[in-house]
Amino acid sequence: MPKGPVVILTALNLEYQSVRQRLADLLVHRHERGTRFEVGTARGTSCRVALGLTNKGNHSAAVIAERAIQEFSPVAVLFVGVAGALWDATRLGDVVMASHVYAYHGGTSEDDGLKARPRVWEAPHGISQLASHLARLNDWADPTPGHEDGPQVRFGAIAAGEIVQNSRISAEAKWIRQHYNDALAIEMEAAGVAQAGHLSGAPVAIVRGISDRADGTKNSSEDRNWQPRAAANAAAFAIRLAVELVGEQEEAAMPQDDRARSADRFDRRVSNTVHNSTVGIMASSVTGSSVHMNAASKASGPTALITELNGFRDQLGWHRTEGVLDEDSYQEALTDLDSALRSAGERTPESSKRTLMTLKRLRGLVAECPALVATLAPMIAAAGGLA
Repeated sequence: MPKGPVVILTALNLEYQSVRQRLADLLVHRHERGTRFEVGTARGTSCRVALGLTNKGNHSAAVIAERAIQEFSPVAVLFVGVAGALWDATRLGDVVMASHVYAYHGGTSEDDGLKARPRVWEAPHGISQLASHLARLNDWADPTPGHEDGPQVRFGAIAAGEIVQNSRISAEAKWIRQHYNDALAIEMEAAGVAQAGHLSGAPVAIVRGISDRADGTKNSSEDRNWQPRAAANAAAFAIRLAVELVGEQEEAAMPQDDRARSADRFDRRVSNTVHNSTVGIMASSVTGSSVHMNAASKASGPTALITELNGFRDQLGWHRTEGVLDEDSYQEALTDLDSALRSAGERTPESSKRTLMTLKRLRGLVAECPALVATLAPMIAAAGGLA
């Protein structure tokens, strides 16, 4: 497997900035033909990301994607941004990850009408499986004050064409819904990126936040409000996916003996942490960064949960001292922990929901430390009970 970064591409500056603010230590990388990328790491991790802007359209996206693949030999290419929903069942702000991509403008014009002749690219099986797992964990989204229901990830077809679709009653809108009625979202770049990945042998994933309903409301005040939120949700899920892809690559590249020793070290850390904490955990096995356990927490109310959270601060410090947790991750974890403590102390239904979301984000931040993940699990369950 290649040892390059994950390439993340966007079409719009808004989408680019949503990804960029989740990266650290950025350096400009200039392609010999003038295309500029920024290369950095996902905050709090060692996951390298090369970020690029394609501008609108499948053709431009295909060229820049091909250029990025040849330049970086990436683990995967993620195309990230916003899209319009084709059906009302998909909520604004939700994330759609393409199970397959239609280039819907392929067709033949005959006397009795336009017949669809699409090209189709399926998402790589491994990436789809990993994304489904992360969606089930549901700890990737940023907490949004005032919004009880966090964004969800949906998997389905995405239709990619060459025009901005902003109607549900135009002839083309009706034709798209007739011939591509399983598509959840519509946009203008996925087909180009998918084709570039197909020709280059690079895995491609399309991650889109739903910002409108392709129904004539583009450029409305509602669209202007939802577009940055949808872009942020897509960026948050894409970064989490990128971190896990790199982690899986590193584990796969590790010699078998090293993998066994690494799992053994993780197992001992889980046992030591459980022995020294007030949280009761039965850890049955550890595989890579996944902990399989039965957990029972003493945190049965707000006061007990606050006590558990204060104890977790000591565990974060121990992991930093031992070199298991890097300094950036440690500082960000402390910020999230303080936020969770403040919310837990307010003792209202809304604050309990904020506590739950913050702890889920904290779990994602320390995902490479199975002992910390194991310790957090019953606290998250307790916070969920309070919410």
